[in-house]
Amino acid sequence: MKAKFNVLVERDEDGYYVATVPSLPGCHTQAKSLDDLIERAKEAIELYLEVEKEIAPGAPLAAAAAGGVIAPPPPSPEFFEILLRYQIRIWKAQMVNA
Repeated sequence: MKAKFNVLVERDEDGYYVATVPSLPGCHTQAKSLDDLIERAKEAIELYLEVEKEIAPGAPLAAAAAGGVIAPPPPSPEFFEILLRYQIRIWKAQMVNA
C-alpha cells in the first residue's frame, strides 16, 4: 500500500515551481517544469521516509507509508541534520544537471 501526501505547489519569483509536503517537515524541492517537479517531489518524499526509517525504525511517517498507524512524536535533531545533508546533495545534483 502506498502512502498519499498532500503537496503544496507554488511558483517563485524566478519562475521555478516549488513543492512542499506540509506533513513532512523540511520536505521540499523545486524544478523549472511541473513534470520535473512531480518526479522530484516523489523522490523527496521517498528520501524523507528512507532517512526517517534509517534513523528511527518504526517512526510514524515511515510506518504510515508501510500501512502502519501514525503516532507522531517530533523528529529528532539528528533526523533534520541528516535530511539537510541529503537535500544539499540533491540540490548540488540539480545544479549540475540544470
